Amino acid sequence: MLTRKEEIERSIITKFRKEIWRPFTKAVRQYQLVQEGDVIAVCISGGKDSMLLAKCMEELQKHGKVKFEIRYIVMNPGYRPEICEQILENARILGIDIQVFSSDIFDIVDKQDSSPCYLCARMRRGFLYARAKELGCNKIALGHHFDDVIETILLSILYGGEYKSMPPKLKSTNFAGMELIRPLYLVREDAIVRWARYNDLTFINCACKVTDSSDNSSKRLEIKQLIRQLEENNPNIGANIFKSSENVNIETVLAIKKDGKKTSFLDNYDK
Repeated sequence: MLTRKEEIERSIITKFRKEIWRPFTKAVRQYQLVQEGDVIAVCISGGKDSMLLAKCMEELQKHGKVKFEIRYIVMNPGYRPEICEQILENARILGIDIQVFSSDIFDIVDKQDSSPCYLCARMRRGFLYARAKELGCNKIALGHHFDDVIETILLSILYGGEYKSMPPKLKSTNFAGMELIRPLYLVREDAIVRWARYNDLTFINCACKVTDSSDNSSKRLEIKQLIRQLEENNPNIGANIFKSSENVNIETVLAIKKDGKKTSFLDNYDK
């Protein structure tokens, strides 16, 4: 008879093979996210996405052909005690050997009047890179999924006035030799929710002091709801938003920006 931990692990590669395991392994292969000898810090926030990521990476390490090491790290940015307990309990249920370290990010962000989520994300990433490097890692893995990608694209267009996506991997500009990877890149959020419910798992949400009042948070929720509404009439909407980042027709755009430099279509129009 399987233990609860084993049942949860089994569900990823059986019950949710089509929805989670295959998209996960496809992203790892297609975007070359994991290489031989990597030491990867799987960054766990305590939410459903990062907890699933930890289990997927563990399964990949067990059954994949590429040999790599994993460090499971949890940063406590100032969570309430009950939130910390929930993260520790879920790690115990899932059998994840986490390493917890603390920071004062929530206290700093709480004093900001504007863009708290943006500041929090940047600070979190800096702390995670630094901790991962201390542990001898060359990569950090984050739990961003397919819906995060398409929401980011629409957010940038509708509220930022630019076309910007969320790449599956990114080299750090501040930490030499470090790289960020997003192995859940092709996994839909609904599949992650169903996996958690199927296994009777309850994870934390953001747990931030300012999230409920954050303008950025409300905008992302608005975009999430917009995509859902559009998908009711056309189930391919999400996939098409994603594909748009793979099919940018440079000949039809007015300008492109690279390395901070903007180039207009007029610059090469008569050449």
